[in-house]
Amino acid sequence: MRIRPRQIPRRLLAAGALLVALTACTDERPDPTHSDPTPSAEGAAAAETTPARPRVVVLGDSITAGLGLPPREAFPAVLQQRLDEAGYDFEVVAAGVSGDTSAGGLRRLDWVLEGDVRILVLELGGNDGLRGLTVKQMKQNLDAIIERTEARGIDVLLCGMEAPANFGASYTADFRRAFQDLARARDVPLLPFVLEGVAGVTALNQPDGIHPNAEGARRVADNVWKMLEPMLAPAAAS
Repeated sequence: MRIRPRQIPRRLLAAGALLVALTACTDERPDPTHSDPTPSAEGAAAAETTPARPRVVVLGDSITAGLGLPPREAFPAVLQQRLDEAGYDFEVVAAGVSGDTSAGGLRRLDWVLEGDVRILVLELGGNDGLRGLTVKQMKQNLDAIIERTEARGIDVLLCGMEAPANFGASYTADFRRAFQDLARARDVPLLPFVLEGVAGVTALNQPDGIHPNAEGARRVADNVWKMLEPMLAPAAAS
């Protein structure tokens, strides 16, 4: 169905602004996927006595990194709370880099998947349009991430993003369809829009109007949890 310029949904307008900000932002906090290379004696002793838990890795951009939020309020940390409350013995690893593209995610995939990773939550693609990548290139990169992840026996949850409306109706449709086609071709679950119910809602975003605030991050975690929770029991048994 053709979208008339004056009938563009609010979430598409918000997505456009989101993509601009995602490419411009840099997260000055340490990468949460890197551990301290010089742990304390107490930490080393604890590591020796505490068995490593299977992992859920969230590979993403500033939405995953929780730009502007304390790490404990970013949506991967909220997912960890959900898992703990539901009795699932998984560790959530937040592998978010602000401004990252699908190409960047592909480049860092191997070390992101180190350890006993059972599920990859793939939250990338939003920055690709403004970094000069075509929908075709984005799709190829995401497809390669999924293929290489599944080759390791790891399940994938694909999170979709909306393209900015000012790119035109054709680009917007192609962008959305890329996620749908990937999910269908690779037979992976798809969350159509990771910011559903958050994008464009002033009360759920930081003053920049772009990045989710603490409540918005909880809503994003709710969106992801609905798709993630059915994957946990099979992953735990694998």
